[in-house]
Amino acid sequence: MPDSFVQNLFAERIGGPKFGKDTVIYKFEKIKRAKAAARKNHPGVEIIDLGVGEPDEMADQGIVAKLSEEAAKPENRGYSDNGIQEFKDVAAKYLETVYGVEGLNPETEIIHGIGSKPVLAMLPAVFINPGDITIMPVPNYPVLGTLTKWFGGQVVNLPITPENGFFPDIDSLDRETRRKAKLLYLNYPNNPTGACATREFFEKVIKFAKENNVIVVHDAAYAGLMFDGEKPLAFLSIEGAKDVGVELFSLSKAYNMTGWRLAAVAGNELVIKGFATVKDNNDSGQFIAIQKAGIYALEHPEITEKISEKYSRRHNMLVSALNEVGFSARKPKGSFYLYVKAPKGIKGGRRFENAEDFSQYLITEKLISTVPWDDAGSYVRFSVTFIANGIEEEKRVVDEIRSRLSDVEFEF
Repeated sequence: MPDSFVQNLFAERIGGPKFGKDTVIYKFEKIKRAKAAARKNHPGVEIIDLGVGEPDEMADQGIVAKLSEEAAKPENRGYSDNGIQEFKDVAAKYLETVYGVEGLNPETEIIHGIGSKPVLAMLPAVFINPGDITIMPVPNYPVLGTLTKWFGGQVVNLPITPENGFFPDIDSLDRETRRKAKLLYLNYPNNPTGACATREFFEKVIKFAKENNVIVVHDAAYAGLMFDGEKPLAFLSIEGAKDVGVELFSLSKAYNMTGWRLAAVAGNELVIKGFATVKDNNDSGQFIAIQKAGIYALEHPEITEKISEKYSRRHNMLVSALNEVGFSARKPKGSFYLYVKAPKGIKGGRRFENAEDFSQYLITEKLISTVPWDDAGSYVRFSVTFIANGIEEEKRVVDEIRSRLSDVEFEF
């Protein structure tokens, strides 16, 4: 299609006149293309997808039934704008019961979001002026940083590695960065590393935020998925957290409600008010029937406990299988992600330039799909959300992974 006047009108933030002409292929597009090629080249062979970052099962039948019931009520047909009060009331009780977050005012300190992603996308509109800084760990979920740049801000990345416990070294930030910083993004349990925060780390973050006038945005999307007796730790459960930030609790992962798009944002009243103002100009609220179903979910935290048991079991299986073929995998304390060092090559054979090269090898040669991360060392993210109905099927899938990787010797 020949260029039209439209080509010259795109905003610089997304490429300006060069929009759509960039030949760089995003890694998730590469994965998608490699999977398509693998299917074509190996018809009838199962592709084992360990890269998808969303639950493999649908929501609990009680949640589904509640949606059906509420969707049939005429009073739920209209706009919900910034959310129904009943959802905020129940979210406050849920955060107190499950996470020990006390004293939240559900009228002014909690609001719903149409999933966590839009919340992260809107927050820079509340706080970021040109030249302001958002501090982000790397590797990370990039949305807050992307929108920071779109508003003329800057992103300062802090590598998270095994050496620093997968915590960003906020002490390393220079005076000028601290002066310009507006937002600090955190995400624990972490995507992609699976690392979990500690009380001591959160206390350090609160002290840093108060000393430097920085707002903390803690993305707790995976907070309910904890294993082996570990208890969920909320940022807002730490003294002083509400003074400096907000926390995002998503129903996507904890309740298998990824496509439903529902989250609760809690914390500092002014941050909530600012977000509500921007949100009110971006959307008209999530369908009330979905919020009512979300209420049912939050009133049944045992649903999340059952989901966590499944992921914990799968982690045990996958860690064992990977270590048998040479990896140094360690089960995380939370999330459904397993983050492992990528091998440098195959003994007596192919060398891997980086994690992306290894990930392409896995899908092309072994029909195993993963997600590579080369942001702070070369790592591959395996997800235990692979399709499997029941324990026996889980064992079969993991045995197949072990079998496919057993005919080569990896070098690390």
